[in-house]
Amino acid sequence: MEERIKRALEGALEVLGASGTAFVVERPTEAAHGDYTTNAAMAVAKALKQNPREVADSLAASLRSMLAEVASNVEVAGPGFINVTLSQGYVTLAIAEADAQKEGWGKGVIENDKRVIIEYSNPNAFKEMHVGHLVGTVVGEAVSRLIENSGAAVARDTFGGDIGPNVAKALWSLRKNGVLEPVMPSEVGDAYTEGSTAYENDAQAKAEIDALNQAIYAGTDHELMELWRKGREVSMGEFRRIWRILGTHFDFEFFDSDTTEIGIRVVHDGLAKGVFEKSDGAIVYNGEGKGVHTMVFITSHDTPTYEAKDIGLAFLKEERWPSDHSIIVTGNEQSGRFKTVLCALGDVAPLLSKKMSHVATGFLKLSSGKMSSREGNVITAAEFITAVIQTAAEKNEDPLIAEQVAVGAIKYMVLRQSPGSDIIFDAEKSLSLEGDSGPYLQYALVRAKSVIAQASTTPITGAPEVPYLIERIILHYPEVAARAAKELAPNLLVNYLTELAGCWNSFYAKERIVGGDFEAHKLLVARAFVQTMTNGLTLLGIPTPERM
Repeated sequence: MEERIKRALEGALEVLGASGTAFVVERPTEAAHGDYTTNAAMAVAKALKQNPREVADSLAASLRSMLAEVASNVEVAGPGFINVTLSQGYVTLAIAEADAQKEGWGKGVIENDKRVIIEYSNPNAFKEMHVGHLVGTVVGEAVSRLIENSGAAVARDTFGGDIGPNVAKALWSLRKNGVLEPVMPSEVGDAYTEGSTAYENDAQAKAEIDALNQAIYAGTDHELMELWRKGREVSMGEFRRIWRILGTHFDFEFFDSDTTEIGIRVVHDGLAKGVFEKSDGAIVYNGEGKGVHTMVFITSHDTPTYEAKDIGLAFLKEERWPSDHSIIVTGNEQSGRFKTVLCALGDVAPLLSKKMSHVATGFLKLSSGKMSSREGNVITAAEFITAVIQTAAEKNEDPLIAEQVAVGAIKYMVLRQSPGSDIIFDAEKSLSLEGDSGPYLQYALVRAKSVIAQASTTPITGAPEVPYLIERIILHYPEVAARAAKELAPNLLVNYLTELAGCWNSFYAKERIVGGDFEAHKLLVARAFVQTMTNGLTLLGIPTPERM
């Protein structure tokens, strides 16, 4: 309907000689203002040299004619807004479609011919996954599902470090302690911590680790490379376990070692073409005058930095899965670095660079303060998830339900924030059933399913003269899902579903659904709510439990 109103306004503006003017059609902030509102009249009034109210009156008259079959009221408000209220018949039809289309309700087709590859999570082997990767996983999965819902073919990839100084630190510690068959992720994680400490405080250890790093790149020490492979697989096994809990899978698992050769080759080619330059034996990209940082891409030891590996990854992705759009989800602390990488890539492969974009995520902080290693209270992703599950289990004896509620709590608190904003996680609030939480949405869904299950086979028929408020909210779901995908902003859908759950709870409290007036119509509304909430939560990757 939003697009239909836009097209009608564009036609009316063309008649007025103001075609091509930018304007918005959106849902009003107050239900009393109808189902849609537009600023079209105010957007063109200055160009037409007319009073906005006069232009609005003209446009409103055109809309009344063009929307006669679906709108019960079109009126001018304020300085020149035009408010559109849909008819009871059209609203009922939209609710019936929500019920009938099932999983197809809200699916789009606008990106049907597009291929999109999305990189996210990106934990590094030989370390334990931290909460920053957890945030990236949650956001990346939601963005992937939203884009899929718009019709695009989507491939998910994750890119982890498995070669470089950090890996050398872990392998140094494992060899020093005689751990040649690591089994537990904690063994590998503890080894990295020990190696990092030694590297900072012991000159001999630092020299040994630097030599080990060179040996890993060379790949000729078979015993070392066997330990490297075993340690990497232990790390990846744990990452995959966490991804399964979070409902995430990857079509491609890329590693630094996959991109090193490509990255070095591209940077050296760029050096020959003047894109990069030599500096103290290293190869750097000079960002001065281009609005980005100057960064090293190849060290003086002829080893690639993360930036060179990112360049290599861009080419590797295009080779493995050619796409129209390549999205990278990382923490916002990497935004500056990615600007430099994309700027350099633009100089060596402009077409490849143009299709790439970066989605930044914020830091996850506990309500007691930011988790920081200097404060000694860093927790891994696994520890964080386990702690929330344990808290959820206090009110949900079924382990599956406890896990679903916990995952819903975590994902909601991450996704409710606008892209790049920090997340404040309060365990008590995140698991509350009182509102503004994942379990609040899950419980509203469970309650609605219970109402439907209680219904008789011969409900009382008839329909109210005026649509219930919840109906007028449900019909906007496809537009909200489409906008969240277009803007890569899952929080838009989170906000909508929170409002929808609150409206359902009010509807449930005020109306006698089973056995009351208009029972059949109310049950239709309940089913449409269930389908909308189910589809919306699924797009966010939030589980939909059958009971709580």
